[in-house]
Amino acid sequence: MSQRSRSLPHLYLRNNPRFRSSVDYTSPRSVNAPPPLNRNRIEHAAKLELAIGEAITKARQQLESRLSEIAVGQPGFYLEFEVTKDQANAFENLGDKRKKIELVAVKPSPDQEDTVKATVFVPESATEFFEKKVTQYRDENNKPSKKNTEKKLAILTLLILAYTSLDRFLFLLLVLPSHPKNAALITRLENVEIGTVQSLFTDDPALFPQNGQSIWWEVWLRHGQLEDFQTIAQRLDILTKSHIDFPEKTVTLAMANVEKMKQVLQNSDTVAELRIAKDTPSFFLDMKLIEQEEWVEDLWNRTLPPQDDAVAVCLLDTGVNWRHKLIKPGLDISDLHTCDPSWKDHDHHGHGTQMAGLILYSDLYEALQTQGDITLIHRLESVKFLPPSQFKPNDPELFGAITEQAVSLPEIQNHKRKRIFCMAVTSEQPSPNYGTPSSWSAAIDQLSFGEDNFKRLIIISAGNIREDIFSSDYLTRNDVATIENPSQAWNALVVGAYTEKVNISHPDFQGWQPIAPWGDLSPTSRTSVSWENQWPIRPDIVCEGGNYASDGENPAQSIDDLSLLTTYYRPDKRFFESMSDTSCATALASYMAARILSEHPKYWPETIRALIVHSAEWTIAMKAHFNFQKKLKQSDKKTLIRRYGYGVPDLERALKSSNSDLTLIIEDQLIPFQKDGSVIKTKKMNLHSLPWPKEKLEQLGEAKVELRVTLSYFIEPNPGERGYKRKHHYASYGLRFEVKRPLETDQKFQNRINKATREEEEHSSSSREEDNWFLGSQLRSQGSLHSDIWTGTAADLASRGMIGVYPVGGWWKEQTQEERHDQPVRYTLIVTIRVPEIECDIYTPVSNLISQDTPTNIPIETAI
Repeated sequence: MSQRSRSLPHLYLRNNPRFRSSVDYTSPRSVNAPPPLNRNRIEHAAKLELAIGEAITKARQQLESRLSEIAVGQPGFYLEFEVTKDQANAFENLGDKRKKIELVAVKPSPDQEDTVKATVFVPESATEFFEKKVTQYRDENNKPSKKNTEKKLAILTLLILAYTSLDRFLFLLLVLPSHPKNAALITRLENVEIGTVQSLFTDDPALFPQNGQSIWWEVWLRHGQLEDFQTIAQRLDILTKSHIDFPEKTVTLAMANVEKMKQVLQNSDTVAELRIAKDTPSFFLDMKLIEQEEWVEDLWNRTLPPQDDAVAVCLLDTGVNWRHKLIKPGLDISDLHTCDPSWKDHDHHGHGTQMAGLILYSDLYEALQTQGDITLIHRLESVKFLPPSQFKPNDPELFGAITEQAVSLPEIQNHKRKRIFCMAVTSEQPSPNYGTPSSWSAAIDQLSFGEDNFKRLIIISAGNIREDIFSSDYLTRNDVATIENPSQAWNALVVGAYTEKVNISHPDFQGWQPIAPWGDLSPTSRTSVSWENQWPIRPDIVCEGGNYASDGENPAQSIDDLSLLTTYYRPDKRFFESMSDTSCATALASYMAARILSEHPKYWPETIRALIVHSAEWTIAMKAHFNFQKKLKQSDKKTLIRRYGYGVPDLERALKSSNSDLTLIIEDQLIPFQKDGSVIKTKKMNLHSLPWPKEKLEQLGEAKVELRVTLSYFIEPNPGERGYKRKHHYASYGLRFEVKRPLETDQKFQNRINKATREEEEHSSSSREEDNWFLGSQLRSQGSLHSDIWTGTAADLASRGMIGVYPVGGWWKEQTQEERHDQPVRYTLIVTIRVPEIECDIYTPVSNLISQDTPTNIPIETAI
């Protein structure tokens, strides 16, 4: 079959009511609380009464030793509760708003693998709250409901009729089940202790400071407590630094030892969590020479600068050398910024100029080999984000606040310019609870979410393995080397690295072998294979990041033959430098994003992200690790997607359709929640009745077809360890999609996903029929970007022309006091139909439907 030409524009719909209707929606996925554990009521109560009694005794001693000269806020103390991991939903019942008891931190136990611990702040006025809960559990039963009473009377009647022996009857009466008060909470608790500094320490336990060492802490404050914390810090001579605000938390830096932090906890109600402030990320690259000066002159003479109103890629890095002859056409001197004027705006390290060359030209080697003119379609902006080494590199900064400052600088100067942000800077210390949001990743999510629909696409790297690389543990090492902070950000486009570079021709490396085979993961690229399932898929995509070579004995090396060519920051020494790893891949992804935005400047940031992911595919080498000839196990699919993301993106596929491979792009919005009295409920779902090549698909009959759906949106973050379990969400809301099934009426499709329109006699099945989807609903539902591929026959696809987009819970729904429930949220839905084995035209019928002057009448039945 001849290669198909992609020359047709994608089909674009924004807020088009002709192909979408909104109906009231309530989630059918109600979560039933598991039954209380079967405990010996008296013994379990006695155990907890003893533990709580000891904790309260210590709490009263702390309250008595509270120092009036330093104390601020409401007197109180912290209690630490322990449950097994499978019972962690018990923590939802620990807080009590009326008593001002607040769950502040949840974390895995550092000592017991199957145990989770939660810390609660208890005001002095509620000291006896949990003791009373245990006493009620021991002595009192819940009043049975009318239904249960009737059931119990029926059982008693049967017993009277069945047993003539009064003794046997009384015995059976005694063993009828009782319903102790507070059983849902108390039966799940294993232990209770007084809370300490370590109770609130949610970072890696190995990082906890020892022997009176003073360190920079990341202090996560309870809502509205910044002023009180600054007051007590001043009274205790604790140095504090800049802060960053989130909806329910404020994060600041404080220099203190454990003893001073203990005094803060005993004399204030300010602290929710404690972490270690991470050191400045470092980049150490082996810089080598591949250049001749005449190449630069030739390319410079053929390079046409971008238009004044061109899209920009704003690079947050070490600065860029504007004077490099290949950088100068795409970077105006007025677009050089720095977070601190004393740093200057030049490149002190080289990494920023290396990134700049790839962002402007992609692989510079290819640009040098061409003969014709090269037009720079997009321009570059530079923000010096990392300080030179002489500016106290070991003094940690709050990177979220610095990132916010860096992003604001070019926007203040030129707020009308369309731009994409690129940041290949990561911390060397991943989160201990792999995937847990940090203050830095949450700041990126907040910047992406933006305000008043002013949103940003931020592209960041997955991070590199920094230790020695050996061929013997390739991929095994990558799978346990977790994505680095801040790449757990939900809204960012996170880029890992793969490679197609396997040819080694340099005589110095004769006999050396590449570590990665063609098309497989770059040897240093990190993954999220070891993350817990609730966190986003990382990386989202992989781009070229070079390869490493091995002599078979020593650690592998990054060599020029297996790297990409780019610009060097000191052109007085040399013009070119080789570059590899995930930084290189991130620059290439930014180049691709800028190309898409340049062609479609009205596309939303959510759409650019979605198009890149939607265009991605796994290579043959990636699939070769799994048995694609048979149905893959879910564990294999998880490894595949958390190692490679959605695969390698393709610029041509992201920009163009063909006759037998058409893409629909829908930008739309809905209001996910509504207030009903004091409760916030789900409100609307959107049903997209798509312009569908129904007749053409029916003609194709049993021909194999693919349907790919990608849903992209940005969430508002609400960070903190309380997001560890269901109730306290990190994301403001979630969206999901469902596709109509063959032979399913519009009404039944709505009933399947919309509880509000379900007829009373119908029941929604709790099982999820995966229906030929590759990933399925469980694997694709993490984060704020969801993509999946359905395969089947054209005849089956013909009747699948409706897609529902509906909301799921988040903190906008849970936190009623924040009043976010009535905000509309926007999303991008991308749908591709591909007929891979037959030449046919499915594009024209759809294009004709969209261009019709009169709306296509697609009736939607509703039963509200």
